[in-house]
Amino acid sequence: MNHLIVGLGNIGDEYAATRHNIGFRVVDALAKEAGLTFEDRRYGFVTTLRVKNQTLILLKPSTYMNLSGNAVRYWMGEKKIPVENLLVVVDDLALPFGKLRMKPGGSEAGHNGLRHITSVLGTQQYARLRFGIGCDFPRGGQVDYVLGEFGPEDLSHMDERISVACDMVRSFALSGIQFTMNHFNQK
Repeated sequence: MNHLIVGLGNIGDEYAATRHNIGFRVVDALAKEAGLTFEDRRYGFVTTLRVKNQTLILLKPSTYMNLSGNAVRYWMGEKKIPVENLLVVVDDLALPFGKLRMKPGGSEAGHNGLRHITSVLGTQQYARLRFGIGCDFPRGGQVDYVLGEFGPEDLSHMDERISVACDMVRSFALSGIQFTMNHFNQK
């Protein structure tokens, strides 16, 4: 069974360490654990991860955040992936740093990447793994915050939180979204 795991972020060195790129960090960690490297392909950087009897297509869209849906639509079609096997890993301002929440769908919560994916797919019913980045910014400072880098306190917990996020992605592919939400969302 094929799954499409999309880590949202922006391409380019200037964005690599930003809060908005946490989705890229999670899929990078999954690939690194397995000794995989990404190939520069149409609409994104792609690699294939086998987890037991499941195939996970890892995608980092090269479309920039606001056009992420173009990459998602292309790779879902290319690999014949049904929407229930799509998981989008995304940063979330509404959650404290490192808090992880898997959801089967829902609103975009002002996130431009999710907004474009929803628009292109014509549905909000696709799984998301929300990775909390906190919201410690002054009024009107949201853009600078999400495009800023993590502080030392957050970085000291980063590897552990990314490891849990990777476990959640594998659980989604192997055991399904309901099990994953029940098992991980309360932690």
